[in-house]
Amino acid sequence: MASNAWFYWALASAFFAALTAIFAKLGLQGIDSDFATFIRTLVIIAALAAFLSYTGKWQRVGGFSGRNWAFLILSGLATGASWLAYFKALQMGEASKVAPVDKFSIVLVALMAVVFLKERPGAQEWLGIAMIAGGVLVLALKR
Repeated sequence: MASNAWFYWALASAFFAALTAIFAKLGLQGIDSDFATFIRTLVIIAALAAFLSYTGKWQRVGGFSGRNWAFLILSGLATGASWLAYFKALQMGEASKVAPVDKFSIVLVALMAVVFLKERPGAQEWLGIAMIAGGVLVLALKR
């Protein structure tokens, strides 16, 4: 069970990402997408602070290495840029089109994992990745 726990967390992530698209599309009506991203970020900060307090998972940041800090900061900047772009796309397009195109990140993660993390997906994984890329292409060509 423990070896498959990641799968259930990934399914939960997909479910909440789907809710994110729907709630964001509804919430963006009549407001600036960049400001909406700011509000979303404040909500996440408050929710995570409450979660960390409840679970007792606060940590001393003094023990973080320079590498920890560098990659957490880069990850935060990439997340912010992703959210800004995603909310702008949702504001301008249909959620049923924007969300699947956003998932092209799956293809990019696979390619970057090969280059930067030295991961080696097997044939089945590459087939799935190619199918996702093809699906995104089909959605992008349908205008």
